[in-house]
Amino acid sequence: MKRLVIGILAHVDAGKTTLSEAMLYQAGSLRKLGRVDRGDAFLDTFALERERGITIFSKQAALKLPHTELTLLDTPGHVDFSAEMERTLQALDCAVLVISGTDGVQAHTLTLWRLLERMQIPVFLFVNKMDLAGAGRMDVLRELRLRLHESCIDFSMDADRESLQENIAVCDETLLERYLAEGVVQDSDIALQVAARRVFPCYFGSALQLNGVDALLDGLDRYTVMPAYPSEFGARVFKIARDEKENRLTYLKMTGGRLCVRESVSGNKDWKEKVNQIRLYSGAKYQTIECAEAGMVVAVTGLTQTRPGMVLGSAEDTELPVLEPVLTYELRLPEGCDPHTMLPKLRQLEEEDPMLRVVWNETLGAIHMQLMGEIQLEILTRLIEERFGITVAFDTGNIVYKETIAAPVVGIGHFEPLRHYAEVHLLLEPAERGSGIAFDTTCSTDMLDLNWQRLILTHLSEKQHCGILTGAPLTDIKITLLAGRAHLKHTEGGDFREATYRAVRNGLMQAENVLLEPYYAFRLEIPADCVGRAMSDIQRMEGSFDAPEPKADYTVLTGTAPVALMRNYWTEVAAYTKGMGRLSCTLGEYLPCHNTDEIVAATGYDAERDVENTPDSVFCAHGAGYTVKWNEVKQNAHVDTGWRLPQPEQQPAAPVSGTGRTARPLSGIEDDKELRALFERTYGPIKNRGFEAFRQSHKQNETLEQLYVTRIREDDYLLVDGYNIIFSWDELHDIAAGDINAAREALVNLLSNYQAVRKCRLIVVFDAYKVKGGVGSIEKRHGLNIVYTKEAETADMYIEQASYDLSRRHRVRVATSDGMEQMIILGHGAERMSANELKWEVEQANRHIDTVVQSLEK
Repeated sequence: MKRLVIGILAHVDAGKTTLSEAMLYQAGSLRKLGRVDRGDAFLDTFALERERGITIFSKQAALKLPHTELTLLDTPGHVDFSAEMERTLQALDCAVLVISGTDGVQAHTLTLWRLLERMQIPVFLFVNKMDLAGAGRMDVLRELRLRLHESCIDFSMDADRESLQENIAVCDETLLERYLAEGVVQDSDIALQVAARRVFPCYFGSALQLNGVDALLDGLDRYTVMPAYPSEFGARVFKIARDEKENRLTYLKMTGGRLCVRESVSGNKDWKEKVNQIRLYSGAKYQTIECAEAGMVVAVTGLTQTRPGMVLGSAEDTELPVLEPVLTYELRLPEGCDPHTMLPKLRQLEEEDPMLRVVWNETLGAIHMQLMGEIQLEILTRLIEERFGITVAFDTGNIVYKETIAAPVVGIGHFEPLRHYAEVHLLLEPAERGSGIAFDTTCSTDMLDLNWQRLILTHLSEKQHCGILTGAPLTDIKITLLAGRAHLKHTEGGDFREATYRAVRNGLMQAENVLLEPYYAFRLEIPADCVGRAMSDIQRMEGSFDAPEPKADYTVLTGTAPVALMRNYWTEVAAYTKGMGRLSCTLGEYLPCHNTDEIVAATGYDAERDVENTPDSVFCAHGAGYTVKWNEVKQNAHVDTGWRLPQPEQQPAAPVSGTGRTARPLSGIEDDKELRALFERTYGPIKNRGFEAFRQSHKQNETLEQLYVTRIREDDYLLVDGYNIIFSWDELHDIAAGDINAAREALVNLLSNYQAVRKCRLIVVFDAYKVKGGVGSIEKRHGLNIVYTKEAETADMYIEQASYDLSRRHRVRVATSDGMEQMIILGHGAERMSANELKWEVEQANRHIDTVVQSLEK
C-alpha cells in the first residue's frame, strides 16, 4: 500500500479546513462532520483558531484509501502565517491547492503556486464553493490555464473521458504516441505525468456540501506515486512544538529507513541524542509507536538540538522557504518583568517558528519581534499569555536618535568649589560615520601628570555622553585631551570627573551639532507596473534607490530610507501590489536626520537646564565657589592651551551655537557695541551665542558682496516691521503720504523680489491694533507671509513673541529701526537689522535680478 503525505494549501477563506474535514469524513476517519463556523472542526485544536475561524498552526490527520495511506497536513491560509505553511512544504509528497470558485486565482494563490513550483511538488487543484452564484466551471478553468499552467485539466467525474485522455496525452510526446497507438491512457501513466508536474488534475465541487470530494479522493488514490525511499535512515525536521506538559516535540518526515525508540540520531558531528518517544498524531490526539517507517510523519521527544529545516541521517538537504517576515515590532513587558528573564522564553517561540525573529537590540535597548502582520501579532500576544502567563503589548518600536558634530571645537571644564580644583581642555572633532567615540591625549606631562591624564580618559569612557539637541547619545566623535591643571593639595579624583563632563558639554554648546537617525537598507520586489508608484514613495520618504532591476515577472528596487518613515511601508506595498510585493529591511547606518527641526521641537530638550549634564563651570573667589555660564568659561580659564581653530580663507556661514544659528554681519559695529552694553546694564548678559562669532567675522577680509552671497540659508527667518520700514524709506514714505495701501503694496513687491533671491522665510507684519473687532489675519502672497495683527496687538508685540519662539531653532533676523525693539530681540537671541541695512540688501537683490535678466537676453 502506498504511503503519502498530502498538504492542503489555499488562500484564506477558500474553504481549506472545510475540505480537510470533508475528506476525513468521506474516508471514514471521522464519525461526525465538523464545521469551522460552528467551532468544532477536527483539525482546529487551538482555542483561538475556533474563535477566529482560521487555521494558525499546521495539523496532521490520518486517513485510508483503498490503495493508499494518507497523512493529511492542513496548513494556514492567511498570509500572516505563511511561515507555518512554508515549513510544511518540506514534508509533502504532493499538494492539494484549494481555489474559491467565486474569487478565482488570488494574489496569495500565485505565491503558493510559485512555492510549489520551486520545490517541484505535484499539485492537485480543488475548485471549491461551486454551489454559490457566480461560480462558473469553464470560466475558472480558463483562468487556471491562463494564470497557473496550461496543463490544468478537468478530472471531475462528469468530465468527458475521451477529451480528458486526449488532453492528458498531448502533455507528453511519448505518452501521445502510445495513446495514438493504443487509444487509451493508463492510470499509471497519468500518475507519472502528475508526479512530473506535466499534468495538474482539477476537481470542482463544494466541500461543505460534500460535492466533488469523492472524486478528489479517488484521484489521490489512483494518480499518485509513492517516492522511492532508501533503506538507510533519513529524516527531515519541519516543525518544533511543545505539548501541554512543555515536552519538546520534533516533527519529522521520514525520508528513508526506519527510526525506533531509544535509537540515537544526529544532525551533524556536534551532537548526538536519543529518541525517547515516537508519536503518531491525528488532530489533537496521538498514539505512540515503537518504530517509524519511511514516508511517515511523526513527532519525537528527547531531541533538544533540532531546528526546522535540519536533515537527519541520509536525508538530502532542500531549499529553505523563500518568504520572510516583513515588520519588526517592539515588545513591551509589564512592570517588574525583567527582559533578560523573558528572552529565553521568547527563544522557545523562535525555535518553534524560525520566521519569528527575536532580536535583543542593544542599540535600541529593546526586544523586537519580526512578524508577518497584525493578525500574527495578536496570536503571538495570546500565545505568550497562555504559555508563560505574561501579558505583553507591542508597539511599532522606538527610533533612537544620535548626535554628532560637524566641525572641531574646544571645550573647557573647570571645577573649583572650596578646597577642590580641576581644569580640563578637550578638543572635539567629527569622526567617520559608525566609528563611535574615540579618546586620545596630546597633553604634555609637564602640564599634567600622566596619572591625571589617564583618569580623565577613564572618565570620558565611563559615561554615555549625550548631545544638546535632543539629549540623544553622542557618536562619531574623537575627543582629545589638550591641556589640564591640578592642584598639589586640593585636587581629588572626583574633581576631574566633574571638569571632564563639563568640558564635553561646553564644547558641544559651541559646536555645530548634527542629529542622526537610523536608516533602513531595503529590498523591494514589486510587479513592473508598480515601479513608478514605489519610486515616488521612496522619494517622498526621503530615501534613495539604485536603478531598478527587472526580473522575469517582477522588478527589484534597492536603496536606503529613514526607519521612521519606512517602518510601516509594508502595509502600503501590500495594498498597491495586491499582495504581490515583498519588502525586506535591514538596519543600516546612522545618517543626518531628515526632519531635525521637528524632532528637536517635539523632544523639547533644553541643554542649559539639564542639571545632570551641565555645560557651566564652577570657579572660586573669596573662599566660595560660584557658577560661570558656559559662554564665559573661556575668559575665566586658568590654562591657555595655545591651540586655535584653523581659520578658513573665506569665512563661511558656520554655525556657532548649539542650535546651529549663525551670526549676521552688520555695518556699524560700534553701534552694536553700544547697544550691547546698554542692554547688559539693563537686563544682564545677552544670551546670543552668535554675537561673539559675529564680532570675529568682521576681522576677516571679506567684501559686502561675499557676505551677501554666503550668509543666508533657506531656513533663516526675516521678520519685517512693515510700517516702520515704510516710514523709514523715503520713497515709500512719500507714497504713504498719499495712499498707505499703495505704500504697503509697494513694500510687498520689493520684498517679494528680495525673497525670491535670498530664499529665506520672510514674514512682514503690519499693525492693526486700532482696528475695532479685528481678529488678525495671515496671508501668503508671492512667497511672503503677510501678517495683520489683531485688535490691541502691535507689530512690535507680534515680532517680539515670534522672535522668541523661532530663535530657539532657527537663525532669526528682525528688520526695524525701533531701538527698544532691537534691544528686546537681541535678548531673545535674534539679530537686528536696521531699515537702511534692509534697503541695501533689497537693492543688492534687485541688481542680482537685473544681472540674470541681462545674461538671458544675451
